[in-house]
Amino acid sequence: MYSKLQNSSLILQKIPKQTIPSIINTNPVLETPQKLQESDVFKRLHNKTDINLPVNYFKSISFTNFFKQKTPPNYQTIIENLSEKNDFDGVQYFLHQMKLDNVTCSEGLFISVINSYKRAGLADLALKTFYRIQDFGCKPSVKIYNCLLDGLLNENKFHMINPVFSNMKRDGIEPDKYTYNILLKALCKNDRIDGARKVLVEMSKKGCEPDEVSYTTIVSSLCRVGKVKEAKEVVDSVVVEGFDMVSVYNALIEGVCKDGDFNEAFRLLEKMVEPNVVTFTTVINMLSGVGEVELSLAIFAKMLLRRCCPNVYTFASLIKGFCAKGRMEEAYEVYEKMTREGVLPNVVTYNILIHGFCTVGNMQKAVSCFQEMERRSCFPNVTTYGTLINGYAKSRDFAGASETWTKMIMQGCHPNVVAYTSMVDVLSRNLMFDEAFDLIDNMSCPPNAATYNALIKGLCVDGKVDSAMKLFHKMGNMANSTTYNELLMGFSIVNDFKSVLELVLEMEKSEFGLNLVTYNTVINMFCNNSMVDEAFMFMAKMIVKGVKPDMITFNIMINGFCKCGKVELAGQFVDVMTREGLRANLVTYTSLVYGMCKYGGVEIGEEWVQRMVNDGVCPDKGIWSVLVRCLMSKIGYEGTTDLVNSIMLV
Repeated sequence: MYSKLQNSSLILQKIPKQTIPSIINTNPVLETPQKLQESDVFKRLHNKTDINLPVNYFKSISFTNFFKQKTPPNYQTIIENLSEKNDFDGVQYFLHQMKLDNVTCSEGLFISVINSYKRAGLADLALKTFYRIQDFGCKPSVKIYNCLLDGLLNENKFHMINPVFSNMKRDGIEPDKYTYNILLKALCKNDRIDGARKVLVEMSKKGCEPDEVSYTTIVSSLCRVGKVKEAKEVVDSVVVEGFDMVSVYNALIEGVCKDGDFNEAFRLLEKMVEPNVVTFTTVINMLSGVGEVELSLAIFAKMLLRRCCPNVYTFASLIKGFCAKGRMEEAYEVYEKMTREGVLPNVVTYNILIHGFCTVGNMQKAVSCFQEMERRSCFPNVTTYGTLINGYAKSRDFAGASETWTKMIMQGCHPNVVAYTSMVDVLSRNLMFDEAFDLIDNMSCPPNAATYNALIKGLCVDGKVDSAMKLFHKMGNMANSTTYNELLMGFSIVNDFKSVLELVLEMEKSEFGLNLVTYNTVINMFCNNSMVDEAFMFMAKMIVKGVKPDMITFNIMINGFCKCGKVELAGQFVDVMTREGLRANLVTYTSLVYGMCKYGGVEIGEEWVQRMVNDGVCPDKGIWSVLVRCLMSKIGYEGTTDLVNSIMLV
């Protein structure tokens, strides 16, 4: 076996000759002159507070005539202690010493050594040590193979797994259930699910019946690649004997939820005899993720009726659902219920809440959650700090962002690219461009497209499009559709048609193409320059390209038509918008009332106000101001502005 392995493609460099670790005392001094008992030595070797003491002690007595019983348990104790400290030089030294002393290495010791390499992420060294197993008088077993295969799987070294498994079979060692499950995971991780299903069949033929781990691996992998129907077939084919099916059903439920088939998820939930907290939390999380927070509450109630206690992830999923809807009061009520029930919130829970409050602009409440988090000894992470900084950026609060940044650094929390991007954003929004450039230049991690885009946006809003273009060229291949759209917005602000059209052509040739934001930006620029015909043609091109206009597109066009006096077209666009399933809003009606009053008369303007009310849109001061101004203008009233202002104050 060993010659085959060493001649295979798996050959790694030979282990270099190990030097004696510095912890070994080369001039030992015997601690006691009397003959030592093995039990006494064994106790002394279990000192784990200072590994140097038992190692030096064992080395000292090894050179004397007072103790010659260097047994496997004593060596195993020393080697395991060294393994826990990741002292692999020491491990190799004592393995070599065992060989010199003709002490047989047990299966348990060899597994312990391989596990230590696995914990340290050194599967290559585990494999090298495995090559030398015969040198230590130990024969390979299925347990040793499983330990080695698991280490290779953990580090995604798929190319090494199959040859090791093949040699295992050639050496007459029969794989067990654990071996097959490792193979299944390896194949599924490598998207070779058809191969994994063949292994499932082989297991049964070999009399090694698949268990819940086997089926959960297959089902979750099929769902991950979108083969939910096949996953259902696998579950339906399972004969439920002798093992718990909950984890298998949980994997399938997660798959059907991701596929958007919540009715099937509910059916499976009813079919399960004893759904657990993972089952309910999976459904609640998926429902919350698609905005079905009421349904997620119903599942939560069902969970309580089934006497299944929610955990921190259940509550966090509910909180996430309310936060996504901007319903922060209800999100906080769930948080309070959670704490009353004795479920301790974790950093994920607080991050969701803080993000929710930052999104709705309630920085005071976001900071309050942050402070409560600290009071509960739940330590903030880089996501927490980054979220707060981003919230301050949106509100242009440089002082708050700067204070949070400083606190993050002082707490020893290293900023990631998201935190850096948020800080660049707040500097840009406050027109502190030199500081933003300096921060990017001194980042401890590479900036990404979002980092550059935050600065480009700030420069464009301030009209510094030349500086933005320089930064754009510096980005190179990192530029994305957002980069182009920010630049288009910048050129439209300075009314640079030539640069806008050049960028549009460049986008059309690139992999990104023109998206909805691009079309809306260009259409808006045409309309602002009274070029509504060109805007209309560009909108037609947009539809032909398969990009569907949204509310913003229609509002831009309606406003453009109204400003140019083409009020009939504006009215027709409202009908088109309605047929597309979009409802006219306050912005739509404000443009229409202005256009109708100016070019069609006050009476027509009043008709549109009435239509607006009938549609359930409440007129604001701006609408009434337009009507009053138009009416006063019609009767030639002087001092219209003062009168309008007086009316608005009433």
